[in-house]
Amino acid sequence: AVALKAPFAAGYGITKTVTPIEAAVKGVCTRGDILRVHLYIDAQADMTCVVGNDRVPAGATILGSGLGRDSEAATTGEKPQDGVWPAFVERGFEGYRAYFDYLPKGKLSIEYTIRLNNAGTFGVPPTRVEALYAPSTYGVLPNANVVVQMPAAAKQPPKTMPKPPAMTEIKDRFIAL
Repeated sequence: AVALKAPFAAGYGITKTVTPIEAAVKGVCTRGDILRVHLYIDAQADMTCVVGNDRVPAGATILGSGLGRDSEAATTGEKPQDGVWPAFVERGFEGYRAYFDYLPKGKLSIEYTIRLNNAGTFGVPPTRVEALYAPSTYGVLPNANVVVQMPAAAKQPPKTMPKPPAMTEIKDRFIAL
């Protein structure tokens, strides 16, 4: 496969912004940070059966499902969709998908919130909006690599463990018993 270098719109234009909601270090993504993802979709024509698919970094959790370790407080600032509601929203471990029965011509915005759980450098596949029964009507937006660092407190060197006794000392202990 050829890596996508620039956005491509064949019916749907996409722009994306990511805003930190809770960040341990300003300007740096660290493990445990909560981010708000905002997708702007510009539909060129009315279409039925449309899906918006936005991938997340490996190990990130999409908040708002109501399941364990979810944060209702972190999702309170999410803005509702602009007049068009998805028929179904899928918050999987790999990404956020919003399915629309009908998507009218014009601009639409979608917001969701994620928590970064793993440190590392993550390559994220492109964001894609596609008409399911008209595959020539779609839009893709490349995503940059996401670098998630450990929080500053976790970067401290580990405490040294006491040196284990030498094998001769262990043998001496058993012989003495």
